[in-house]
Amino acid sequence: MRILLVEDDREAATYLIKALREAGHLVEHEADGEGGAHAAATGDYDVVVMDRMLPKRDGLGIVQEMRRRGDHTPVLVLSALGQVDDRVEGLRAGGDDYLAKPYAFTELLARVEALARRHAPGAVDTSYRVGDLMLDRLSHTVTRAGEEIVLQPREFRLLEFLMKNAGQVVTRTMLLENVWDYHFDPQTNVIDVHMSRLRAKIDKGQDRPLLHTVRGAGYMIRETPR
Repeated sequence: MRILLVEDDREAATYLIKALREAGHLVEHEADGEGGAHAAATGDYDVVVMDRMLPKRDGLGIVQEMRRRGDHTPVLVLSALGQVDDRVEGLRAGGDDYLAKPYAFTELLARVEALARRHAPGAVDTSYRVGDLMLDRLSHTVTRAGEEIVLQPREFRLLEFLMKNAGQVVTRTMLLENVWDYHFDPQTNVIDVHMSRLRAKIDKGQDRPLLHTVRGAGYMIRETPR
């Protein structure tokens, strides 16, 4: 899941970014209202987590602007203002949910995932299948032939992106941008290392490999014909 986090509190933002990425999500962060408004207008996100009180632009004003231009991306509003009238104002401004500070991360994560499930029914896949390999985004589990495979967070994100694009060539640039959130080439073998580890967990001991290297192009996950 791709999440836009607009939060000016550096400590809170650092904590949320780390926790959300450990949960397997891609996170882009903006620290003020102007950056948040621009990112919301130009990016493609599954959920926006918007602090209400921001420098330069008000969070609720950004949400109202999103709705006026027809952007229905679900928004979770975060705020230290937690009275009933405050929550009502946030929801009427166009927020889909409202969470008062301080909050527990587990509750925030559950609310974000619930928003993603409710948005555009049928458009947000919560699970993927290639052959006998199954990945469930909500329970964060992977199985092959009914046997659970334990993956590290980055391995899970890598497999999720490959399965989302099953049957298609996925380039190294696509992986760097969507799995590592890099918009430059770090000149390392990080992709090769993770792909080797993932292949060992997914295909080792199996009759039909699912992960394939497409020479000179990238990688592909697909079911191998018998």
